[in-house]
Amino acid sequence: MTSQRPVERPRTGIRSDWWSKSCAGTLLGFTLAIALSGLFTWFGPGGPAAANKFQFTMWIVAPLWLGVVSFCFLFRSGLRAWLWLGGANLVAYALLLAGRGPLPH
Repeated sequence: MTSQRPVERPRTGIRSDWWSKSCAGTLLGFTLAIALSGLFTWFGPGGPAAANKFQFTMWIVAPLWLGVVSFCFLFRSGLRAWLWLGGANLVAYALLLAGRGPLPH
């Protein structure tokens, strides 16, 4: 006795929310990676004056960015990706601005 499987329909194109998730991950992921590397520069070991820290800070942006782009597809919708990544950007840049001290006049 053999059981029959339901016939699978071929998928056409990609899911519509993947475009918005991809854009959110690409745009907001880059700005988040820049902010996170800046946070590491200011608050990491030795502060900004540490030897070779700027070289590491420059090279850490790409893996951070690719990590955010990779994980942006785990959001339930494109709107959630934009909102969460936008909020993460606001928090990261607020911490960066607050940690650097008062603004110049």
